[in-house]
Amino acid sequence: MRGNYKFLLLALLIAFASCSFTSKTFNDPDKDKLLIQLITYVLDQGHFDPQEINDDFSANVFGDFLDQLDPFKRYFYASDIKEFEAYKDKIDDQLKSYDVSFFNITHERLLQRIEESRKLYTEILQKPFDFSKKEEYSSDYEKLTYVKNKREMKDRWRQQLKFSTIDNYDDVIEERDSAIETKGLPEKAFSEINEKPKTKDKKSLKEIELEARTETKESLDDLYDFINDRQRKDWFAVYINAIVEEFDPHTFYFAPEDKDRFDVAMSGNFEGIGARLQKKRDGVMVNEIISGGPAWRANELEVGDQILKVRQQDEKEGISIVGMRLDDAIKFIKGPKGTVVTLTLKKVDGTIEDISIKRDIVELEETYAKSSTVEKDGKIFGVINLPKFYINFQDYDKRNAASDIKQEIIRLKEQGMQGLVLDLRNNGGGSLQTVVDIVGLFIEEGPVVQVKTTGEPKEILSDKDKSIIWDGPLVIMVNELSASASEILAAAMQDYKRAIVIGSKQTYGKGTVQNVLDLNRMVRNNSNGDMGALKFTTQKFYRINGGSTQLEGVKSDVVVPDRYSYINIGEKDQENPLPWDKIGAVDYDLWSNYFDYETTISKSKARMAANEQLKLIDANAQWVKKIRDREIHSLNYDDYKKEMGIIEEEAKRFAKLSQYKTDLSFNSLPYEMSLMEKDSILKEKRNRWHQSLARDVYIEEALNVLNDLKMTYAIKNKVANVKN
Repeated sequence: MRGNYKFLLLALLIAFASCSFTSKTFNDPDKDKLLIQLITYVLDQGHFDPQEINDDFSANVFGDFLDQLDPFKRYFYASDIKEFEAYKDKIDDQLKSYDVSFFNITHERLLQRIEESRKLYTEILQKPFDFSKKEEYSSDYEKLTYVKNKREMKDRWRQQLKFSTIDNYDDVIEERDSAIETKGLPEKAFSEINEKPKTKDKKSLKEIELEARTETKESLDDLYDFINDRQRKDWFAVYINAIVEEFDPHTFYFAPEDKDRFDVAMSGNFEGIGARLQKKRDGVMVNEIISGGPAWRANELEVGDQILKVRQQDEKEGISIVGMRLDDAIKFIKGPKGTVVTLTLKKVDGTIEDISIKRDIVELEETYAKSSTVEKDGKIFGVINLPKFYINFQDYDKRNAASDIKQEIIRLKEQGMQGLVLDLRNNGGGSLQTVVDIVGLFIEEGPVVQVKTTGEPKEILSDKDKSIIWDGPLVIMVNELSASASEILAAAMQDYKRAIVIGSKQTYGKGTVQNVLDLNRMVRNNSNGDMGALKFTTQKFYRINGGSTQLEGVKSDVVVPDRYSYINIGEKDQENPLPWDKIGAVDYDLWSNYFDYETTISKSKARMAANEQLKLIDANAQWVKKIRDREIHSLNYDDYKKEMGIIEEEAKRFAKLSQYKTDLSFNSLPYEMSLMEKDSILKEKRNRWHQSLARDVYIEEALNVLNDLKMTYAIKNKVANVKN
């Protein structure tokens, strides 16, 4: 079955080296020009809806690129923009001639303005802010105009810095007042509120202002250290993406490091030591130890350690990574499975120590499917959470979302599962191949999704294996962030009436298919280094009923409000989305093993309409929308405090949201219980997940629906009855 649609992997297009793109020769010695040649050619020949590169296209790239370089309009002057405007209708011509003049002039000017702004904010933050002055600040950056002179630029920075600092100022005052209130309380009182006595002397407002201002400067210093780490190639990637994103929101250029991160995100694993790192000033610090990884097993590396040097197993001397870009430092630390790397550390206590770690495959547990059992009204139900449709690009038979879902269902059946909730909330998609395989776990056989390429007949991807791994009641949970592959799965289950879909009014609305092309495959005898990769839209997918999920998404059978209900986050809210359309339906047989499908939906809708928790969630979502839409902010502390007081008072009525708790108890499966005996981190993660499920009104209703769904025959719960 897999071979019928292997070419439709949502990610890496392995066979691209032999496709028609490579019939053209690309060998420009200038890497920037070569990259533009490659990308414009691929998009013209391979994009689902190629754009005409003309003056309108040029103007759009011009505006979007400058918005990305300077979104808060605190670098460029109006005179800079006027100078740049000479290129506004010429970028299209430059692309056709592989000219990068527009990028060069904006890049050079940006670096100049960034350096000027560093001096500017340093100077401004040397002087106290007057929070007694009546002054307002607008955070509607799109309506801001570019400043005309240095005086206006300084005032813009002063306002933005004051806006940042007033929040710090309020936090420090709250901390001080809290310390004053608790000072002198008996020791018993502190044990009751789970706090230690605070004995700091009362800070003056002058001291508080200085502390708040210092915090603002430290945050900016960290930001500018990150900016200084960016090289020309990083900024050029921003320019390339301003070009390719004019085609659609999901066409994207991956610089080499970004492609590595994309591969890790899609597969859920990498080869290395198993630690997350971050840059702080000149140091590379350990931010997290990944549970189950080599560093976790060795138990020598600690959060807070600074890595000073890195030595490979065949080297006598280590390489200092102090002051190095984080991406470059990571390249030295990561490496093939089985190799040993020695790290020179500055420990949290200040001592210097060398440790050696044998690299291995590191699996990101939070990427993978996880399951739990729960008992309700004497029945055992299963819950599977799938964060994304992951896949190994090089070998589909290695760990992937479909094989993991299959395995979890088998394990849940062993526990006597009588109904299944598949949670796709916040699942942004992934591999198309895994979707077809997962749908096949729930139906006997039939079409799953239709795929259309420009100028070619549609393809119908089907499940052809008549065996079923789960034939019992099924609920699919979605929200506004369920996208792409999630929408294919939910749509297929809805069209077959195989499952009831519970969630937001509609899902994200991404009905397009992307392939990722390794650009190095197109260049012979490449001496320019890694060219990166291009993800571009090649197809649109359609439901088996003929409708597209593009823009419209999947509409839930039972609509429930959530925190995203009034926030514009879907495909329809992005720039340059492809339009909605429809094609002919295909033949498919409805699932006939529920005898009360519509009745169950009606009962669920009635419960949801009367649910006080959901009414409060809806009110909270509207309130969050109102807060997000605030654009005018007072920089006078008394007025600021009044505004915050009103917001805090309004927020109190939503306190009950976090207090909601069901009487449900969720449990890990036996195989995980044995793992937890050796892995306290995994145990803590699962405990948190189970606690979250026990407070989840949506899960509660999903289980109610499972309880209501009646089958026309007994569930075949024999573990042997599975697909190969």
